[in-house]
Amino acid sequence: MIEDEEVDLVLNDLFEIYGYDFTNYARASLKRRINRLFTLDRFPSFAEFRYRLKSDADYLKHVVEGLTVTVTEMFRDPLFYKTLRTEVVPTLSAKPFIRIWHAGCATGEEVYSMAILLKEANLLHKSLLYATDLNPEALEKARRGIFPMAQMKLYSENYIESGGKQDFSSYYTAQYGQVKFEDKLAEKMIFSTHNLVSDRSFNEFDLVLCRNVLIYFDKDLQDRTLRLFDESIGKLGYLALGSKETLNFSTIKPKYKQLNKEKIWRKIS
Repeated sequence: MIEDEEVDLVLNDLFEIYGYDFTNYARASLKRRINRLFTLDRFPSFAEFRYRLKSDADYLKHVVEGLTVTVTEMFRDPLFYKTLRTEVVPTLSAKPFIRIWHAGCATGEEVYSMAILLKEANLLHKSLLYATDLNPEALEKARRGIFPMAQMKLYSENYIESGGKQDFSSYYTAQYGQVKFEDKLAEKMIFSTHNLVSDRSFNEFDLVLCRNVLIYFDKDLQDRTLRLFDESIGKLGYLALGSKETLNFSTIKPKYKQLNKEKIWRKIS
């Protein structure tokens, strides 16, 4: 079992050697994940775990993957996507060009969901979806657009519940227990590593989505990240968060109006 002082050493190594700053992530969650890695990878001692982390670049990737959350699904929380479909996407149609940022996109399921929404609104041709994550392995999976066939029944149900009217299977081809989503969706996506802790705003967006990432940050880092999003959202743009996340205690709250009970806010000043 790794103790708090040892967690501090791991976080310090990740920052000093590799530049990954996890120091403002929620501590209990980080400690749980580090202990999980330590147990699953069967290290006889903390010293050996730390040595491997400091000396093996491939193992570092494995640790970063273990510390960054990549749990996601297509059209997750279908009522959220229904609100996007009916209240947000139509207001974007008047724009000559639409820019959307998926921050903490994990393996890309939600980016493909958004591309499908835009395609069905006949807006994908004039849209660009920026998908960023700290985890390069997750981004590589997202870039490929290949997902397990076993998930498609759930994703299809989510899609229909979100207001989708097409045959969901028309968006992908199936082969050997996996599906590949059509290239026309991916053509409008730009995948890139971006660290919400240390990197800055890189464009002006009409919609920023960052769902179920802030819950893993402490309060200071949450507020810093929300200010980064505020800098990145254009006038009357939108910010979408996860079901357990809120603007309520942030310094940017007065500039935003919540649309409805779904976690979507519009920038009003």
